[in-house]
Amino acid sequence: MRTAYRVETIRTAEAELTARLPEDALMRHAAAGLAAACADLLGRVYGARVVLLVGSGANGGDALYAGARLARRGAGVGAVLLAPDRTHPGGLAAFTGAGGRIADDPFEVLAGADLVLDGITGIGGRGGLRPDAVPVARAARGSNAVVLAVDLPSGVEADSGEVRGEALRADATVTFGTYKPGLLIDPAREYGGTVRLVDIGLEPHLPSVPDVEALQHADLALLLPEPAGESDKYRRGVVGVVAGSARYPGAAVLAVAGALRGGAGAVRYVGHAADAVIARFPETLVHAGPPAKAGRVQAWVVGPGLGDDTDAVGEVLASDVPVLVDADGLRPLTPDAVRGRRAPTLLTPHAGEAAALLGVARDEVESARLASVRELAMRYGATALLKGSTTLVAAPDANVPVRVNPMGTPWLATAGSGDVLSGLAGSLLAAGLEARDAGSVAAYLHGLAARHAAVEGTPITSYEVAEALGRAWRDVRTATES
Repeated sequence: MRTAYRVETIRTAEAELTARLPEDALMRHAAAGLAAACADLLGRVYGARVVLLVGSGANGGDALYAGARLARRGAGVGAVLLAPDRTHPGGLAAFTGAGGRIADDPFEVLAGADLVLDGITGIGGRGGLRPDAVPVARAARGSNAVVLAVDLPSGVEADSGEVRGEALRADATVTFGTYKPGLLIDPAREYGGTVRLVDIGLEPHLPSVPDVEALQHADLALLLPEPAGESDKYRRGVVGVVAGSARYPGAAVLAVAGALRGGAGAVRYVGHAADAVIARFPETLVHAGPPAKAGRVQAWVVGPGLGDDTDAVGEVLASDVPVLVDADGLRPLTPDAVRGRRAPTLLTPHAGEAAALLGVARDEVESARLASVRELAMRYGATALLKGSTTLVAAPDANVPVRVNPMGTPWLATAGSGDVLSGLAGSLLAAGLEARDAGSVAAYLHGLAARHAAVEGTPITSYEVAEALGRAWRDVRTATES
């Protein structure tokens, strides 16, 4: 599992560790890992042209110490000092002592660079790049050089993943000690490129509970439901799906497709698209409704493709089993309708739907995804899954880490993919997973299945994503067994 911590927590941990070490030892340790990453990117250090963009903080010091190491290995290293009066003194002395040179003309050295180290601002930066740094950052990005960010791309916000001004987009990032939320969450994540974590001994000084976490194959394998020898279809769980309409029958088919591949033993369908569902999936148990008379279920999915006929939403929410609400089912939702439930509720909006639930503009949600998903979970007293390029899952408890889904592909932005996800997550709820786990596992498998479906870089359909779920499931199992 990848874990990320807020800046305040990291600062405290660094202070505890630094108190036990000689002066600048931690910075030198970080710089060693940074220099090694530079060497990997360059392929050949001797004769390479490296430019350091050096700000006023420890971030600039890391770049200078790394630049000193590269200079001693024969690289031509120039430093652009963006705050000459506040440059880290120890780093600067090490850099010039190793033969590094201070650039008189930043644009001239950047034009010929092979690699640019972005050490302008660190994890404490707020509000984008300062105006005087913008032309230099643009020149770096406009050059033919590879841009490597030191700890975090300059201009992005470490705690939130927000980008509130101009930022320097990196091809790769070397981060120290632990991940920062902004490296995992869009829009900032898009600026980091490939991220490499360098261990500097910080882990023993960090709390056991992170602020943000990202599951990996091994974590997922521990959560996947697996039938026992005495299992039957009812013991494995039955998921009810209330979806589709005369106008949108396909939503029902896709939701059921996801539900059938999510680990539950059976799927009950209630709605106006029974003929379409049975034609594609004859194993589905169908009922004309209402949901309360359809038979016993261990979880409900309600909302995909309902159109304006949302009367069933209130009935499903009145049940005593976990409920997933998606798409059209979200429109009539109020905090009171959800907070009063004794069973768990999982809301799965995209940014536009989340904005409507929070009463804000869509761009506010898209620019502040972490804050938005936390607010949604707290306001509605439910687990919230905010769909997007990085899917976030938040529990209604502020002390529980937000989960970010690292899987997916841009090809997943296709009509009906959310219907498949809702069915899959609902099935995992019925199979016994807690709401946060069900949403996290579903998002991961959904993204992995999309990668398989789009393996040749071609457009995919949502039904192809559903068909690839079995392969995604096997991949997770196989990776942990080998």
